[in-house]
Amino acid sequence: MARKLFGTDGIRGPANKFPVTPEVVLKVGQALGLLLRQMPGRSGQKRMVLIGKDTRLSGYMVEQALASGLNSMGVHVQLTGPLPTPGVGFLARNMRVDAGVIISASHNPYNDNGIKIFGADGFKIPDSMEREIERIVDEVDITQHLATGDAIGRTRRIDDAAGRYIVYAKGAFPLNLSLENLRIVLDCANGAAYKVAPAVFSELGADLIVVGDKPDGMNINDKAGALHPERLVESVSRYRADVGISLDGDGDRVIMVDNKGEIVNGDHILAICAIHLAKRKMLPQNTIVATQMSNVGLDIAMKKHGIYVVRTDVGDKNVVENMRQNGYSLGGEQSGHIIHLDHSTTGDGCVAALNVLAVMKSENKKLSELKNTMEDVPQVLINTRVSKRKDLITIPGYQKLIEAVEGRLKGDGRLFVRFSGTEPVIRVLVEGRDRNEIGKMAEEIAKFLQSELA
Repeated sequence: MARKLFGTDGIRGPANKFPVTPEVVLKVGQALGLLLRQMPGRSGQKRMVLIGKDTRLSGYMVEQALASGLNSMGVHVQLTGPLPTPGVGFLARNMRVDAGVIISASHNPYNDNGIKIFGADGFKIPDSMEREIERIVDEVDITQHLATGDAIGRTRRIDDAAGRYIVYAKGAFPLNLSLENLRIVLDCANGAAYKVAPAVFSELGADLIVVGDKPDGMNINDKAGALHPERLVESVSRYRADVGISLDGDGDRVIMVDNKGEIVNGDHILAICAIHLAKRKMLPQNTIVATQMSNVGLDIAMKKHGIYVVRTDVGDKNVVENMRQNGYSLGGEQSGHIIHLDHSTTGDGCVAALNVLAVMKSENKKLSELKNTMEDVPQVLINTRVSKRKDLITIPGYQKLIEAVEGRLKGDGRLFVRFSGTEPVIRVLVEGRDRNEIGKMAEEIAKFLQSELA
């Protein structure tokens, strides 16, 4: 491969630059179409792919290029318009299509875009299929496989995708409960969930105040949503709300704010749901799945309740894979990707929030009370932009610096350094007893790496 298309979560990058150009996206659509044609499936029927998107300006361009590539291979396409990523996963399975694609760069700024692909089972396609798409794009003469005449695929828009998702998401909330007498501030990040999320919570009876629901193509994630919960903190205080819910641009993650204006991140959401399920003997093997970025305070809290924590590499795809292999039902990331595998095939911000609200209602507790079930160990995370990637071990002086920092932690903390799979960023995470000290350690490592990888 001359250049790699897929990262840790699909294809992603600046719109109109490799790999998110109409030319490359067209080829990806053709490669996916060829793969689908070669797979065993419905006899005598044309293949069908569902395409959803978030609210980015470049979504129109990518959508048309992808649909054209699929049509040229004889694959029919159904366009949903703006829809959360988990909605595409759900509909891919629910509508019995051969694949679902979401056009989104998730939490990235509006000038980025990307593609995530789901299989017919509603789960993100495996790495092996991503590699095969890359191989076809790079090596195969696609002109030998193009459809002609009446074999060319058609594209049409479907009108009821949003309604189907709303009904599906509401199904995660117990039928014997409602959200009446609960004031909620909902931040939709001007993203994919700007229409469906307000409907989900209002139809369940919430007194709802909605912000971030006026996308203009360029304001997605802009000082809004899960990456900027400070706005939600202010709104919860202003409206004297019981809880705040903040989604990201494609609706697959959530950060919450309690009645006291304190942020409730993915680790706390996992802890709240895990303890509730374990009490009711509804947590398979009394185990949850988290990633290396989760705070060690999660492990401490879970141990008190006899719950095991399995850790995976970063990425909700890795969490889901581990859950499926081992029969677990609850997992997620500190960033707010929470997976309730008995309901969803991927992270779903609305579903995760509804599960927390269900705990609040069934236990008659405020979110601030539930948040106290876990206490964070001081943690500092620095995201440093870099212009190149290399094996960190090969950088002169890196290993010596890491060993020195680990020595200063004296076994009472944790150090984790990794490249982001979706941005030109290296993440430095340090945990320990003294916030000032671990802050200095993180800064030292980040400055060193920035100078070496600039």
